[in-house]
Amino acid sequence: MTLDMLTLRHRPANPRMRVRSGFVALALSGAIALGGCSLLPSTSQGNGDAPAASQSGTTHPPAPASEAPPTPAQELSVKVKESLGSLAAGTKSPSRDQMKAAMVAAGANPDTVEVSVDITPTGLAVDAMEAADALEGQCVVGQVRDGQASVTVLPVLASGRCFVGDVH
Repeated sequence: MTLDMLTLRHRPANPRMRVRSGFVALALSGAIALGGCSLLPSTSQGNGDAPAASQSGTTHPPAPASEAPPTPAQELSVKVKESLGSLAAGTKSPSRDQMKAAMVAAGANPDTVEVSVDITPTGLAVDAMEAADALEGQCVVGQVRDGQASVTVLPVLASGRCFVGDVH
């Protein structure tokens, strides 16, 4: 027996396998096609969720869902974005003290503000400065990199802090 006889490309296809493969492919295609139809939005006139037409023939849009009021962390993040944006406009790479001052000016608690290090262990300047403050289970984290400020709200770590490590 040679290697050529063992490869599938030299064996003729079994007619039963062709029929079976065709049936499986047809069944899978049908299942996918029918299953996908249920994911489409309904456009039927009898749908109870559709807005009712008034006597004049116009439809009224549904009332907008009431938005939840912003959390204290979301409110602080807006102020931090403005404060760090002003700082970033004046300096490409702020110091730790400048970052903390900008966070406090935005309304962060001066006793709980965490600021990243501004010099690497090898003595080089860092690429970005970050500062954060925990507020009601959320961290408002601000970053200044290359004169650009960004802010995000993240969950507090299990330690109760926003940054990992012991330098705050």
